[in-house]
Amino acid sequence: MAPHASPPEVTPLVALIEDDPVMGQSVADWLAVEGYRTSWFRNGAEAIRALARQAPDAIICDIRLPDMNGEEVHRALVQAGGDAPMLFVTGHGDIAQAVRLMQAGAADYLTKPFDIEALLRRLEALIAPRWQRSEGFALGEAPAIQSVERVLRRVAGIDSTVLLTGPSGSGKEVAARLLHAEGPRARLPFVATNCAALPAELLESEIFGHERGAFTHATSRHAGLAEQAGAGTLFLDEVAELSPPLQAKLLRLLQERVFRRLGGERDLPFRARIVAATNADLDAQVAEGRFREDLFFRLAVIRVAMPPLRDRPEDVLPLARRFLGEFAASFARPLRGFTTLAEEALLAHDHPGNVRELRNRVERAAALAEGELVTAADLFPERAPTRAEAALPTLADARDAAERRVITAALAAAGGDVARAAEALRVSRSTLFEKLRRLGLRGEG
Repeated sequence: MAPHASPPEVTPLVALIEDDPVMGQSVADWLAVEGYRTSWFRNGAEAIRALARQAPDAIICDIRLPDMNGEEVHRALVQAGGDAPMLFVTGHGDIAQAVRLMQAGAADYLTKPFDIEALLRRLEALIAPRWQRSEGFALGEAPAIQSVERVLRRVAGIDSTVLLTGPSGSGKEVAARLLHAEGPRARLPFVATNCAALPAELLESEIFGHERGAFTHATSRHAGLAEQAGAGTLFLDEVAELSPPLQAKLLRLLQERVFRRLGGERDLPFRARIVAATNADLDAQVAEGRFREDLFFRLAVIRVAMPPLRDRPEDVLPLARRFLGEFAASFARPLRGFTTLAEEALLAHDHPGNVRELRNRVERAAALAEGELVTAADLFPERAPTRAEAALPTLADARDAAERRVITAALAAAGGDVARAAEALRVSRSTLFEKLRRLGLRGEG
């Protein structure tokens, strides 16, 4: 849970605005244990004065303070030029205010009582883009992806070959990097190639390398990825696209732990761990004789299926906000968040391209948005409304949109548990299940 890959001389600074001495001390202690620096303020005015001189990486703020409320604190900090993401802590009776804060650009909120692990996960997700991690190693908060992450962390410390399956754009390379980063090879090389991106003759040289003169234009020796990986990790994406000769060579690499450069005369030791990935149905390809069964069993020692984004709606908005933070910083754009309609459009979209599509949409929107808030038109320019479509939504549409937003937030806070979410929303489980069915949302239990 501690922050990953922080610069050695600096640790992230978290501003905590909490007047309750017991809760404040508890959260501050946990933050210290997890490796964060903390500035603790007991009221809003004190925080506003101090944060004019400090630049925290994130802010945790109680929505009810002795001298003002969370909205007033948020407004004052934004007007002062602060850009740290704010995570609000609220009671059940203040959820409507928390939703208004999210619409105004706040990053996230948790309802009391909350699990400290949930708070730490949310906090790390907020800080990650500001510390420029490659992709972040929290895969998401939806139950489906949390289950995947638990499996990956359990097997990160062993050397068994892992096969990651799932649709394109679902985050298979991010999962492979998590395996690498969480295991004993973390400080060793991680090298990757897409087996569908090169013709077979070039891919063989890319993976195994070649000697000078091995083929036309081979004017010098080339160390392939199997050699460059050393004792680290070799990630082979779209492994189903390997030609039969390359399948045979990969099988030898796995079985005998040796390889030979093209044109070479001696075997070289292979010391890396292999992680493979595919969006194809390898079982069907084996049955049809298009993929070697012995290689399949070697690759699929541990098989992990990545869920599509449509099966993890709780992750859509957190991922979108995280990507927006990254691109706003990269493009030096003063983007504060998404409009309510933009968030509703993201939640309603099926995301056939999964996380990759979401990231690309947010990048394009961040580059082209004209205001400080990204609109639905920025995200989905292909859906530019006609004049008739641009009319005000019906009350039923507005009600469904508001319910979808609040229910999604409640499910995320409850870890997908419908019973806990229903309790937080003060409705029965049967009522919430019916709303989930009607709105196309999912939960557990």
